[in-house]
Amino acid sequence: MSSFFQNKVVAITGGSEGIGKALIDLLIPMGAKIATCGRTYEKLYNLQMEYTNVMLHTVVADVSNEQDCKKFIDSTIKTFGGIDILINNAGMSMRALFKDSSVDVIKKLMDINFFGTVYCTKHALPSLIERKGTIVGVSSIAGYRGLPGRSGYSASKFALQGWLESLRTELMEDGVNVMWVCPGFTASNIRFSALNNKGEATGESVMDEGKIMPAEDCAKYILNAIEKKKRTMVLTFQGKQTIFLNKFFPSLADKLVHKFYYKQGKLVK
Repeated sequence: MSSFFQNKVVAITGGSEGIGKALIDLLIPMGAKIATCGRTYEKLYNLQMEYTNVMLHTVVADVSNEQDCKKFIDSTIKTFGGIDILINNAGMSMRALFKDSSVDVIKKLMDINFFGTVYCTKHALPSLIERKGTIVGVSSIAGYRGLPGRSGYSASKFALQGWLESLRTELMEDGVNVMWVCPGFTASNIRFSALNNKGEATGESVMDEGKIMPAEDCAKYILNAIEKKKRTMVLTFQGKQTIFLNKFFPSLADKLVHKFYYKQGKLVK
């Protein structure tokens, strides 16, 4: 068990389930001081009941709301004295063709996936600079390659990675490491909560959830990348292959991505 996270204050958005919850499950035994937020009080309450023996700071917050983000960050600093690691994990996906979708769907995804990270990072930045900490953005292969049926999701992840790359360069002399991780298909609730063309949760997954990476495995890779102060991390061979093909053989990537997501002219994934 690594001692790197001992007594480190780690703020994680979207920590009540999926990758965020898996990160908390791994970090608490390592001696980290955890703060997390989520939109659902009941899920946060259940999380606290699971860890009644440790100081786990939870805040009900919607990251698309800047004041909620400020409340989460300010209360974390007040509780623990500062923030060493900020993991911007909260996110939402979509599964709908752009031609059938409301523009509000795109805006909602940008507000959560992009601006949620901007808000939390902005308010945590003075503490992160003071402690020479780490900023993490949980991104996606969709941040390297636009995916059909996920136009708004892809846009938010492209924006996220470009912004984090700028921030990484700005903070080089401040000793703050900025990184983004791309888990690929990971077992989480993100596909069940993916927005349809009306901006409502689909409530189902079109992937075989039993054959994709468990959230715990993904969390282990993320923590290892944080400890090693990596720049980026892409998980799964499929993810690395997609990025490689899209960079060097974009036309081929177009065809392969289309073949993966479509069947008989219909979006099936």
